[in-house]
Amino acid sequence: MHEQIKNKIKEAILTKNTVLLETLRSMVAGFTNELVAKGRKPNEILTDEEALAVITRLSKQRKDSIEQYKKGNREDLVKEETAQLQILETYLPELMDKSEVEKVAKIKKEKLGISDATKKGVLMSALMKDLKGKADGSVVKEVVDSLF
Repeated sequence: MHEQIKNKIKEAILTKNTVLLETLRSMVAGFTNELVAKGRKPNEILTDEEALAVITRLSKQRKDSIEQYKKGNREDLVKEETAQLQILETYLPELMDKSEVEKVAKIKKEKLGISDATKKGVLMSALMKDLKGKADGSVVKEVVDSLF
C-alpha cells in the first residue's frame, strides 16, 4: 500500500490534481514519521497494517479539523479538508455500522460473563482488540455504554 501511494504521487502531478497530490504527500509524510517513530529508516516501506493505522490517524485529524473549521465559520477550509478526507477514506476498509457492533458486543459481553457496569472497561478493551480497524472507537464506546 505504501508503494502504491508513493507511485500515485507521480500520477497526481501529471494530472495536476492538487487536492489528491496534497493528500498523498501528507500520507507519505505520515508513513515516514511512523517509520522514524518506530526506529526504522525513513526509506523503508510500512506493512499494509501499519499504513492503514497511519491513514486512519490522518482521517481522524481531518474529521477534527472539519469540526473546528465549522465552529469557526471557515467553509473554504471545510471544503478542502472534506475533499482530503474523501480521498483518505478510499484507502480505509469499510467500517462496521452500529448494529453490527452491537451484535459483536452482546456476544462478547456474554462470553466474558460481564453483568455490571464496573467491568465496562474490560469489555471495551476486548472489543477494541477484536474490532481494531473494523469499527470506529466512538461507535464501540457508544454501544458499550448502551449495554449497561
